[in-house]
Amino acid sequence: MIAGTRESALAMKQTEIFRDRLTAAGFPACEIKGITSHGDVDLTTSLKDMGGTGVFVRELDEALLNGEVDVTVNSLKDIPAELTPGLVIGALLPRDDVRDALVPVGLDDLGCGAIVGTSSVRREMILRTVKPAVRTKAIRGNIQTRLRKVQTEEYTATIMAMAGLDRLGLADSAHPLDKHVFIPAAGQGAIAVECRADDTQTLAVLKKLDDTQTRTEVHAERTILRLMNAGCSSPIGINAEVADDRIHLIAISFDYSVRPIRVDTTFAIKDTDQELPRIADILLGREERP
Repeated sequence: MIAGTRESALAMKQTEIFRDRLTAAGFPACEIKGITSHGDVDLTTSLKDMGGTGVFVRELDEALLNGEVDVTVNSLKDIPAELTPGLVIGALLPRDDVRDALVPVGLDDLGCGAIVGTSSVRREMILRTVKPAVRTKAIRGNIQTRLRKVQTEEYTATIMAMAGLDRLGLADSAHPLDKHVFIPAAGQGAIAVECRADDTQTLAVLKKLDDTQTRTEVHAERTILRLMNAGCSSPIGINAEVADDRIHLIAISFDYSVRPIRVDTTFAIKDTDQELPRIADILLGREERP
């Protein structure tokens, strides 16, 4: 099996995590192939101006469809809610920390005029509501690049996913943010393994690695995104957490109302298909919050 991934240290680490789980399940180790994505090459154009959706996975999808690789390994939050036709998510690995984190200072240390680097509209909008005196400035690049820019340029701090920092052993200077305030992006903390929909042999292998709880949670999050016709770069945060036979879901959306729209609800897993369209309508401002 050949696994394609982006060439960043984080993407390679995540693919190594997949490889280790593959061998632990008794399958042969996969070969890892680095693929350059457009989102990694163009570090000056904002993500929303680049189309926002799928800028980090288009080249990987092409390699998968062309048969150059058997699977691709990505952060789920970078994969569009509407998958490229012909591809499926064959496995979701057990989810790690879903929270955002400030590096290298905490939220209480951000004084008036502090500059926080982020290219996420969601993170920017939430930060504005929590710390209106703090400025934001676009920052692009992999985790190491952004950490270096904070040290060498005018940034006071940057916001990143806690899971990525943990996977690279860079969490010592991280200050996790309350997920009920900084509601994470849909799929944050999850590693997804895609393959061709007609590759039954690979699908059978990936099924052995699939984590049921993670799939249930991210299905809820990504279905809401899809119902809202929203992309990876939309100013929307959604997090679902399974406990027993119920899902606790929190969400926030901007740009659909004068004020941000928030949802905090719990429902039975068996009622998921009925609840998600209602939640999407609330986040779009079409239905009153209960």
